[in-house]
Amino acid sequence: MAQIEALEMDAYRAQLTSDLRSLVDKYRAIFGWDVPEVDLVASDRLIVKALRQALDDITQDEIPDARP
Repeated sequence: MAQIEALEMDAYRAQLTSDLRSLVDKYRAIFGWDVPEVDLVASDRLIVKALRQALDDITQDEIPDARP
């Protein structure tokens, strides 16, 4: 990655982490609506696994020569 892009990404890294945490919270709430006795640890693992798969899919579909 070129230097300017790396610096720019560093500036937004904390915001990206915060956004991903919000996404996990969003889907955890949805799990809770659908399954009142939901296992939060298990649902968090499933959500994070799904996020990783989605990122891999995006990487493969949209970034040339990317290797996840």
